[in-house]
Amino acid sequence: MSDASDLDRLINERLDALLPKKLAELREKQTPSLCMIATKGTLDWAYPPFILASTAAALGWKVSIFFTFYGLGLLRKDISDLKISPLGNPGMPMKMPFGPDWFKGINWNIPNAVQGIVPGFENMATMLMKQTIHNKGVAGIEELRAACIENGVELIGCQMTVDLFGYSPSDFITEVKEYCGAATFLPKARDADVSLFI
Repeated sequence: MSDASDLDRLINERLDALLPKKLAELREKQTPSLCMIATKGTLDWAYPPFILASTAAALGWKVSIFFTFYGLGLLRKDISDLKISPLGNPGMPMKMPFGPDWFKGINWNIPNAVQGIVPGFENMATMLMKQTIHNKGVAGIEELRAACIENGVELIGCQMTVDLFGYSPSDFITEVKEYCGAATFLPKARDADVSLFI
């Protein structure tokens, strides 16, 4: 009986000594993974999933993005018409992309009441945002999406949203890996090192 207890104790001591090192070696060899759920399709909300995905993929991570509801629009063939929606967006003070530095430095907090009644305000805000993006040399959405595709990011469309909004796969870029439901995507997200909802 005591021999068995001594053997168990020795095994446990040896495991305690070896296991952390072995687990660290396995973690070092493992390719990190990132799964995202993209739900928004405006110009400003298109940036987070594509920036995070292209960066992670460039670092050698395995990346998947599940596009659902309005985020599905980011997989359309032509996304050059994306707009921002400043109305009701408290994080959206407007800065002007032109003029002297003191003028460009002003945060133009436009009240929602004004944004809602001024015709063309969304178009104007979108034009100003696109000009700011251009002035700062920030990559466009098409460019970031292309970087994702080039680096092997899995672009996955939500089949339920395709059906709900009356789309067909021909409306989207050919690089969409698959169209599936949440039940298919969730196990992938469960096993990922990082899972994000955007």
